[in-house]
Amino acid sequence: MHALTRRHLLKLGLASGVLAAAASTPAKALVEIIVSGGNFVPLPIAIPDFASSDPAFGAEIAQIVRDNLKRSGLFVPLDPASLPSRTGDVNNTPDFAAWRGANVDALVMGQVDRGGQISSAVRVWDTQAAAQVAGNQYGADPQSSRRIAHIVSDAIYASLAGDSGYFDSQVVFVAESGPKANRKKQLAIMDQDGANVQVLSSGAALTLTPRLSRDNGMIAYTAYDDGNPQVYVASLGGKSKKLINNAPMSFAPRFSPDGSTVAFSVSNGGVTNIYAAGVNGASATQLTSGAAIDTSPCYSPDGSRIVFESDRGGQPQLYVMGAGGGGAQRISYGEGRYSTPVWSPKGDLIAYTRQSGGSFQIGTMKPDGSGERILVDSFHAEGPTFCANGRVVMFFRDAGGDGGPSLYSVDIWGRNEQQITTSTYASDPNWGSLRA
Repeated sequence: MHALTRRHLLKLGLASGVLAAAASTPAKALVEIIVSGGNFVPLPIAIPDFASSDPAFGAEIAQIVRDNLKRSGLFVPLDPASLPSRTGDVNNTPDFAAWRGANVDALVMGQVDRGGQISSAVRVWDTQAAAQVAGNQYGADPQSSRRIAHIVSDAIYASLAGDSGYFDSQVVFVAESGPKANRKKQLAIMDQDGANVQVLSSGAALTLTPRLSRDNGMIAYTAYDDGNPQVYVASLGGKSKKLINNAPMSFAPRFSPDGSTVAFSVSNGGVTNIYAAGVNGASATQLTSGAAIDTSPCYSPDGSRIVFESDRGGQPQLYVMGAGGGGAQRISYGEGRYSTPVWSPKGDLIAYTRQSGGSFQIGTMKPDGSGERILVDSFHAEGPTFCANGRVVMFFRDAGGDGGPSLYSVDIWGRNEQQITTSTYASDPNWGSLRA
């Protein structure tokens, strides 16, 4: 029996909404997943196929939920064929003795149907305490069947992990296709699991570093439309506009948290500095000055600071300054070259790429530079980006040779590294916030 003990959990957060059909009150203070330390063991969880007027649809949605939770590294979904019931029942209290007898501690019962819209209900149970942990109902438009599975996954994750989920989110990236010597690079967006890819650009110009605004409504990127890199901004799926018109070269954009401003780099005469401008290109302001190469700015979640890379000390290292510029403080002191810093949505960590000793690392540190941790060490790995709750980092890796880059994810403790399957080569990921 995999009891919900402190090895798995300390305290179980309760979901705010409860199914109208559930008259019982959720149990108090059960469990919360322990997500640090070498002895972590993922929580076994039973997710029968969702009840549905279309059983194949119910099975499909349940499998997406299982895949999401498994991919998080915090859960081990049990084989549905081994469960006391193959199909869920949200309308009745489970036979807890039967589920405990099957070594099930966390149980999810779901229902889903589609008509004018997709409707779903889910209840999460602690079989040891014979108590409901969470329950709610959800809806989505008929074209969003996978999205309803992601929404449900987030609800389950939140009820058992004590934190918001990240499954109902999207990733913008560069989709790469064709021979290596003449590769087409197009802006694209997909669900966080690699599904529902939509290409956003023609690939006629070399395109790099796509970045989403926090509300997922705008995208900034670098394109070589006129032979030099320039920053462009657009509503997602809308027409692009060059951010500023008087820069020899501009690149490496990032939105401010409120989406009103873009920080980026401008290179002129061998000197590269960081600027900020309104999303319409107004009021461009220089934030750094000097003969160094300052680039890759990223705002803190509260918008008060910017982390960036600079070679002002002789080789690229990470610095933090105020959002208005000035007072830059170096925070990285390890060996090698630090680059591509990105702030966690929680504000507690900064992820980065480090090149040292002939290999690349993806690492994290606290904003003051302490607590440095290497998550990935390989031939090539770069470009980290955090998921919406800050617990998982996505990056890209290129194995070399005639192949191309692929996307990977790893949690912030350096566990559970896995490849994100895409139909083309993929690079430069940027993970968006949870969708509204």
